[in-house]
Amino acid sequence: MANSSNDRSLGELLGDLSRETTTLVRQEVQLAKTEMSEKMTEVGKNVGSLAVGGAVAYAGLLFILAAVAIGLARVMQPWLSFLIVGLVVAGIGFFLVQKGLSALRQANLVPQKTIETLKEDKEWAQQQVK
Repeated sequence: MANSSNDRSLGELLGDLSRETTTLVRQEVQLAKTEMSEKMTEVGKNVGSLAVGGAVAYAGLLFILAAVAIGLARVMQPWLSFLIVGLVVAGIGFFLVQKGLSALRQANLVPQKTIETLKEDKEWAQQQVK
C-alpha cells in the first residue's frame, strides 16, 4: 500500500522537494533559453530587413543627391553645390543614427516571462518548506 502524504518521513519529503526543485530549475532554464532565442530571432530578422532596405534606399539616394548637386551647380560654383548637399545629407544621417541608437537602447530584451515564473517558483518553494 502506498504511503499517504501524512505517513512520509522528513527525509522523503525533503528528497521530493529537492527533485521537484531541480526539475523546476531545469524547466526555468529551458524557458529562458527559448524566450531569448525567440527575441534574438526577431531582432535578427528586423536587422536584416533594415540592412537590405537601407542598401537599396542608399543607391536611390545617391542618384537623387547627384541630381540636386548638379542642379545647384547651375546657379553656383559646382564645388559649393556639392558641399551644401553633402552637409545637409550628413546632418540628416547623424539625426537618423542618433534616433536608431536611442531606439535600440530602449529595446526590452529581458526575459520577462522567465522572471515572473522564477518569482512564482520562489514563493512556491518557500511555501513547501513551511
